[in-house]
Amino acid sequence: MMQGLAAGEERSTGMGQETKRPATYEDLVALPEHWVGQLIDGELIALPRPTSRHARATSRLGGELYSPFERGRGGPGGWSFLDEPELHFGADVLVPDLAGWRRERMPEVPDAPFLTLAPDWVCEVLSPSTASLDRSRKKRLYAREGVSHVWLVDPQARTLEVFRLSGGKWVEQGSWAGDERVRAEPFEALELELGVLWLPEAKAP
Repeated sequence: MMQGLAAGEERSTGMGQETKRPATYEDLVALPEHWVGQLIDGELIALPRPTSRHARATSRLGGELYSPFERGRGGPGGWSFLDEPELHFGADVLVPDLAGWRRERMPEVPDAPFLTLAPDWVCEVLSPSTASLDRSRKKRLYAREGVSHVWLVDPQARTLEVFRLSGGKWVEQGSWAGDERVRAEPFEALELELGVLWLPEAKAP
């Protein structure tokens, strides 16, 4: 994980002191193509593309939710999902691994480079370099924007943690691990088999 790539530039104040300027969206756009950039509190946070363990959990979870909750096949429908949407919340720019909007709030996904309407649900897939950011600063911003639910998936520990926003604060609704079967809000209609999200464990020699 690399932080403050462009935000760390210094400029002279004309008084013999150097100050760091806040990062801008132009700094984010200037990142190499294979990096994912976010702006949080004026800081540019740039991350390389995730590992296969991370990508597997993200793609499998999205696949499990798509048919019942977006297509309405074997489930209630009523949702739209996006992988790694760019969300603009004022000066802050976040990129969750997965996000979902209820159709009554966003009837159609707009053809746009970024979205300003906060999702109803986001999922962050943790890695050693992002876990602290996902658990603290990003969750704080999701609460500020009124995101109803946050899921934290840890493919290394093989866990799922579910949080619901209540009174502006996150309330943990439960945590599960390994191959447990889960009915977790806001997707209680689906019994999710956690085991499908994980890469096979390496066998001892």
